[in-house]
Amino acid sequence: MKLDEIKQGLSSWLDSVAEGWQHLRQSASSALTGFRPGQHTNLPTRSDVDDAFYLPSIGWSMLGGDVFEDDQRVIVRVEVPGMDKNELDVQVQGDALVVRGEKRFEREDTEGRYRILQCAYGDFRRVVPLPTAVLSDQAKAIYKNGVLRVELPKVQVDKPRKVRVEVTDA
Repeated sequence: MKLDEIKQGLSSWLDSVAEGWQHLRQSASSALTGFRPGQHTNLPTRSDVDDAFYLPSIGWSMLGGDVFEDDQRVIVRVEVPGMDKNELDVQVQGDALVVRGEKRFEREDTEGRYRILQCAYGDFRRVVPLPTAVLSDQAKAIYKNGVLRVELPKVQVDKPRKVRVEVTDA
């Protein structure tokens, strides 16, 4: 194998990795959600956890989502695992769906130490831009198996009518 072929292969690989990271950053940037300790979060102290990367003051998690649109509605699905439906606050604010909540930490009943603590806990706010105007007062939400599904009927704009205008001589 020649040196030029190795350089070409390495360059191609680096381009592929860079493209993948750019795609991940663009597609996931809105899903990256910050969590801050809330009133009822109940996080363990730093000294209770052996994980060197554990910071009780902040956590991050990917609350992935999907937005589907057809002629009649917009459907938003957001993954918010480990929550109870009563802990979620769902609102339409302007042209966005806003999901808020507080994910609470549940301690183990036995004595011991946490070796790794990677889940995010605390208050969060996830904003999902809506592609079109919706009737927010007719929205319906269902929370099942850690996924929040919100169906929002679209504002129906009358289709423009086609009217033929006859042209006459002056």
